[in-house]
Amino acid sequence: MNCVLAPDNILYDTVLYRVIYEAVGQVLPCGLSYVVAGLAIMLMLVNGVLLGAGLFSWVERRLIGRFHNRVGPNRWGPFGMLQPMADLVKLLTKEDLTPKGADRILFTIVPVAMLAPVILTMAVVPFAKDTALANLNVGVLYILAVTSITSIAIFMAGWASDNRYAMFGASRGVAVLISYEVPVVMSLLGVVLVAGSMSLDDVVSAQAVPFFLVQPLAFFVFLAGTSAELNRTPFDLAEAESEIIAGFHIEYSGVKFALIQAAEFGAVLTTSAVMVTLFLGGWSGPFSAYLGWAWFLLKIGVLAFIFSWVRATFPRLRIDQMLAFAWKFLLPLSIINMFAIALEVYFLRDDSGTLATSDLWIMVGMNFGVAIACLIIFGTLIKEKVRPAGPINGATLSTGEAD
Repeated sequence: MNCVLAPDNILYDTVLYRVIYEAVGQVLPCGLSYVVAGLAIMLMLVNGVLLGAGLFSWVERRLIGRFHNRVGPNRWGPFGMLQPMADLVKLLTKEDLTPKGADRILFTIVPVAMLAPVILTMAVVPFAKDTALANLNVGVLYILAVTSITSIAIFMAGWASDNRYAMFGASRGVAVLISYEVPVVMSLLGVVLVAGSMSLDDVVSAQAVPFFLVQPLAFFVFLAGTSAELNRTPFDLAEAESEIIAGFHIEYSGVKFALIQAAEFGAVLTTSAVMVTLFLGGWSGPFSAYLGWAWFLLKIGVLAFIFSWVRATFPRLRIDQMLAFAWKFLLPLSIINMFAIALEVYFLRDDSGTLATSDLWIMVGMNFGVAIACLIIFGTLIKEKVRPAGPINGATLSTGEAD
C-alpha cells in the first residue's frame, strides 16, 4: 500500500510510530495501519513497564539484602533472577477475593487506575533523540496531570475495600500526596522557566549544563517530594506494616495485588526517567547520537539505586514529621528556588530570550550558594529538640509510693 505519514500529521514527529506505520503500511491499508501501529506501540509500552518493574523488584531486593547483611533472593534461577517470575506465578494462581461489603466496581478498577499513570507517563519520556512515543509540547503539564490520578486511586482503594485499616492507609496516602504535590509542582516551574518550554525534548536540549547543577534546590525538592509520593520508606505511612498491616491494599490478592505491586515498582523507574529528563540531561552524554539510550538507562539506574539506598537506610517518619517536612521545609525551599530562578532568568537572558552556556554556569554558582544557605537555615529551624525523659514538674516518688 506504501502508506506514508504527511509532515503536517500530529504523529509525524513520533519517529517510532512513523517507522512502524510505514512498515505495516506496506502490506495493510493505511487506515488499518494507523490502528495496528498504535496497538504495537501500546503493547511495547505496557510490556516494557511490566518487565522493568519485575527486573527492578529483583535488583532492589538483592540490594537491600546486601545493605542488611543478607543474601536476598537466591533460590529461583542464577542469583535469584527468576524470583519475580515465581512471585508472579504464585499471585496468578491465588484466589482473587473481594470483600463482602466492598464496592465491587471501584475495587476492581483500582489496580488498573494505579498502573495506568505509570504507563501513560512513559509515553511522553524521550529515551533518545526523537524517540518519545508522544512528543507533546506540554509534556511537563501532561505528567503532572496524569500522575495526579494516583491519589484518586489510593483513596478509591481505601473506600472500596470496606476495611478500617484500608481507609486509614488511604487517608494517610491522600494527605501525603496533596502535601508533597505542591512543592513538587513549584520545583518544576524553575525548570520550565530556564528551558522556556514545557516540551520534554526542549527541556533536554536546553541542558547544556544539567539542571541538577543549575537548580540544586529544585532537584532536592523534586527528589524528596517524589519519594514521598511513591509511598516508599521513610515515607511509607500509607502502607505501614507495623501499624495498619498493609494499608490501602490490605484486601487485595491474586492478579489485583500483582498489578498494584507492578505499579509501585514501575513508578520508581518512571519517576527516575522523568528526573533524568528534567534534571540530568536526558539522553545527553558522549556519543549520544549512537549511545543516547544507554546514557538514559544508566542515569535511570543511578537514581533507582538512590531510591533503594534511602529505603534501606532511613526509618519510617511519623505523620506529623512528614507533613512538617513538606509544608515547613520543602515548600519554602521551592518558593525560594522559583523566585531566584525567575530573577536570574530575567536579568541573564539575551534579547532573543535564550540563556547562553556561560549564563547557566553563573546560575550554578549563585544557586549552589542559595541552596547551602537555605538547607542550613531551614534545617536548623525545623530540627526537633529531643529532651531526655525526667520527672513530671520536678516531682519524685517516695519509697512508699515506689513500693
